[in-house]
Amino acid sequence: DAEEYQPPIWKSYLYQLQQEAPRPKRIICPREVENRPKYYGREFHGIISREQADEILAGVEGAYILRESQRQPGCYTLALRFGNQTLNYRLFYDGKHFVGEKRFESIHDLVTDGLITLYIETKASEYISKMTTNPIYEHIGYATLLREKVSRRLSRTKNESRKASVTSEENTPVEKITSLVRRAALTQNDNHFNYEKAHNFKVHTFRGPHWCEYCANFMWGLIAQGVRCSDCGLNVHKQCSKYVPNDCQPDLKRIKRVYCCDLTTLVKAHNTQRPMVVDSCIREIEARGLKSEGLYRVSGFTEHIEDVKMAFDRDGDKADISATIYPDINIIAGALKLYFRDLPIPVITYDTYSKFIEAAKICNPDERLEAIHEVLMLLPAAHYETLRYLMIHLKKVTLHEKDNFMNAENLGIVFGPTLMRPPEDSTLATLNDMRYQKLIVQILIENEDVLF
Repeated sequence: DAEEYQPPIWKSYLYQLQQEAPRPKRIICPREVENRPKYYGREFHGIISREQADEILAGVEGAYILRESQRQPGCYTLALRFGNQTLNYRLFYDGKHFVGEKRFESIHDLVTDGLITLYIETKASEYISKMTTNPIYEHIGYATLLREKVSRRLSRTKNESRKASVTSEENTPVEKITSLVRRAALTQNDNHFNYEKAHNFKVHTFRGPHWCEYCANFMWGLIAQGVRCSDCGLNVHKQCSKYVPNDCQPDLKRIKRVYCCDLTTLVKAHNTQRPMVVDSCIREIEARGLKSEGLYRVSGFTEHIEDVKMAFDRDGDKADISATIYPDINIIAGALKLYFRDLPIPVITYDTYSKFIEAAKICNPDERLEAIHEVLMLLPAAHYETLRYLMIHLKKVTLHEKDNFMNAENLGIVFGPTLMRPPEDSTLATLNDMRYQKLIVQILIENEDVLF
């Protein structure tokens, strides 16, 4: 319960180990080395053997030198003393220094990070392997928005019908402020569409001490200590990210635009059933454009369509696309088509593309319809709902065919390549599939009442 909420207790064991880790000690070469690479300092000892490096570093924990390989001239090695033995790593430079995935500005930072990692993995390997078994995440939710007030976590139910269900719950704010816990603050009586969304994790370098918001353990190292969800801000260990549920709640502060944004990310960030672009454009088209000749086939002026795109990116659902600003309805229709073309993952997703094409190739109409319905059930909920709403709209367009000359087949030609694209960027595959893309959209329009 919100009133019983207590801030989590972060586990400091790994932080203490990082503090105990050996410090790097650079062993300077006593002589001037010829042909020393300009990006190495006096810790470079030239061409020496492993045995010589071992003698130089003997007995000094954390000591390190750089050397050129005797067996492979032009290849460089970091020799590092740890655990009473000399470890040798192949060293690379491409503007930054690295021996693995992480890249460092200086050799000193590379060695510091390496010693921390070696020390923690030596001392706490069993502990690290069990970090994810009792996650704090399950008890307190996760970090989404920076808020002063922490709200009760909204219970979620799986969307089994594939259509968005709407739930609302009154939330009691907790009058406890903590900078350590960042949770989604849900406004009172707000509607929350239960679309499942995976986190968009990217490797991140944290400045200052940081704790994993899944397991509550310290994220060790100097750089790239963990991953951060670029949509909601959740910070976790890379290994913990594999166990985080698909419950990302995007933060509007992180979603900088409307076009070219993942569809599910956009609707969850704005807490809408469908992208507001789709709702706004369709509302405007149905109000004043259903009888427009060549609707969706006739192109509007490109620069005006770009203006509409910029208006949505800038103002969101407050964008003014009325007849006063854009009297030509083809501009609004063009902006809607552009939105679908710009999606990083099409409305008919890459994962389901081949299944739709195979369904379209079925000769028996009843079997084909059943196959298409089965594939529709595989679409992510937000994609399904957007496609459903669009097909209802396009069916209305066909009801005015006498005026606009746009039947389901014509609309299929326009929207086929717009709503579905092959996973591989192949011109040949696109050309081969065009008639099936058209057919799929045509069938969806003609049978929207049955399929959805």
